[in-house]
Amino acid sequence: MKRFLKFLKRMFLILISLIALFVLAVVLFLQFAPQIGEKPKGEDLERISQSPHWKDGKFVNIIPTKMAGFSDVISTMGEYFNAINTAPKDSLETYFGANKEAIDSLTYITWYGHSAFLFEMDGKKILIDPMLGDYAAPLSFGSKRYPYKKAIPIDELKDIDAVLLSHDHYDHLDYPTIQKIKGEVKHWYTALGLGSHLKSWGIAADAITELDWWQESQLEEFRLVACPSRHFSGRSLVGQSSTQWASWYIMSANRKIYFSGDGGYGPHFKEIEARYGAPDFAMLECGQYNKAWSDIHMMPEQSVKAGHDMKAKLIMPIHWGAFTLAMHEWTDPIERFKAEAVNLDMEMIHPMIGERFALEKDRPLTEWWKQ
Repeated sequence: MKRFLKFLKRMFLILISLIALFVLAVVLFLQFAPQIGEKPKGEDLERISQSPHWKDGKFVNIIPTKMAGFSDVISTMGEYFNAINTAPKDSLETYFGANKEAIDSLTYITWYGHSAFLFEMDGKKILIDPMLGDYAAPLSFGSKRYPYKKAIPIDELKDIDAVLLSHDHYDHLDYPTIQKIKGEVKHWYTALGLGSHLKSWGIAADAITELDWWQESQLEEFRLVACPSRHFSGRSLVGQSSTQWASWYIMSANRKIYFSGDGGYGPHFKEIEARYGAPDFAMLECGQYNKAWSDIHMMPEQSVKAGHDMKAKLIMPIHWGAFTLAMHEWTDPIERFKAEAVNLDMEMIHPMIGERFALEKDRPLTEWWKQ
């Protein structure tokens, strides 16, 4: 009996030691791994804390917003065991490099899947939330990108005039992508606080412009406005919402383009339209949702309603087609969005991943996800 108790004690000490080593490894990783980034501190923290949207040491939404908590995780656990068709069974067809047309008066748009875009207009190249990597996580065992039959040609991204960043979640701000493209980017425009991540990754402070909600910057003839969204931020287990989240409005003399970033439905869509007018084209978050966290991610019907609130002339569902971050079927976002667009008589498009189209004349509507 004494020998058995001694054995149990030894096993218990080994278990405790392994747990302690694991916790230490996690702490060291979160502290020193470059892909985690850097939270604002010092002068940066002092600067962003002057924002009217900063309260009790973090950024807050315009209206009360419920975050997904432990009880929500438990309540949705059954969905993880019953989920079906949450990812495509085969590699997805992509369309990279198929259209090399270049007419100066046209706006060319390329969607890379999820929420990543390249805009080519008026001689400028603008990237939005360029998450072009394989994993929406700090490590390679996180959510993996769906297999594409033709890989994203990151090396072809040259001479980028601006990158717009909506927030710092891993499916929008990707360290490997930033490292690959940073030498080709002239300037970075971000929500408040994200500059700390970029500076820790070797990007010069004078190449970064951080904007609070309703603030704007000028890129020659373009007005770049950081608008509200209803979401949160964070790249670690601690320090949630220490950087801001935003949607973006891009305006020139001839066109108005809106990018929702991530976020739940709210009154800010009508307010954005009241301030800046109806967008010619609105890219609206429509994927990775659940009723348990509906305050911070829109359901597809709400996404279309947001476009309707903004009186958008043309809408497109984004935040789908690349990763499984929720337990709905992977084609559910586009099918529901499309049905509601018909219901509200909203004109929409759904280009193939990698398809370069001209906003002024093309209306890509191939139901490629069914192929």
